[in-house]
Amino acid sequence: MSGRDISLRRRLRYGVEFVVVFLLAAVFRALPFESASALGSVIARTLGPRLGVSRRAAHNIRRAMADKSEAEIKSIVRGMWDNLGRTAAEALHLGRRAVIEDQKRFEIVGVEHLDAMRDNGLGGILVTAHIGNWEAIGPLTFQRGIPLTTVYREANNPYVGWLLKNLRRATNGAHLVPKGAAGARGLIAALKNKDHLGLLVDQKLNDGIAVPFFGIDAMTAPALAQLAQRFAVPMIPIHCERLGGARLRIVVEPPLELSSGGSKEQNTFETMRRVNAHMEGWIRQHPEQWLWLHNRWPAE
Repeated sequence: MSGRDISLRRRLRYGVEFVVVFLLAAVFRALPFESASALGSVIARTLGPRLGVSRRAAHNIRRAMADKSEAEIKSIVRGMWDNLGRTAAEALHLGRRAVIEDQKRFEIVGVEHLDAMRDNGLGGILVTAHIGNWEAIGPLTFQRGIPLTTVYREANNPYVGWLLKNLRRATNGAHLVPKGAAGARGLIAALKNKDHLGLLVDQKLNDGIAVPFFGIDAMTAPALAQLAQRFAVPMIPIHCERLGGARLRIVVEPPLELSSGGSKEQNTFETMRRVNAHMEGWIRQHPEQWLWLHNRWPAE
């Protein structure tokens, strides 16, 4: 088969995937918020555990939480898919002010820390992870006058990627910068302008630094600590908890202390160790709400 034939097949596949995603998005968006969340849960809980990638999730849980029984691991994986399906469906409603402002659906704890960062005249960095409905953080901070500059990874399907980027811009006013050198320049420019970053820092970065995560060295992006130290801005932990069904709580915590007692490299490592430990605490509280699908740790 020629390269031209392969390219044509790929474009056709991308087109079909885009149509499927677009139609599903239209269905979810047409439903009430709670109904969309419930439908997303049913689809993900039914299909997700049957996918091969679920084996990776179970393997990760065994490595990170060795005290869990096989029955508990199976329950965590099923809960992960439930949360992921709900998160995807709910994301399509997050641009609607009536949804975001409904305190029966969303509550915020520690909002004073957000307001202090907004008003400090310095900018700041929100630190979070793929837990609960992480997509809700941007719209809720935007509502409080804190649009975020965030890093995104280009989707394999460029048509679906276009759809997702426009969705995020519409729901939270985010300035999206691509992963890589261009993204790093975008983050630096935002902090120079005293703006705010929103960084998901729980994924593997092959050229990162080895930092313990659940007691196992994991390649971790050091940029968070490096940027916070360079620009002397607060680093605010924030995460989402699913309270049940489509009810969510955003928890904002006081700024994490930056390490300053050693060399630049030592300070970066120690700061990221604190960040990883903080995220580990969130995950241990609600392991079924974290996205266990990443290749977070090196192969055994």
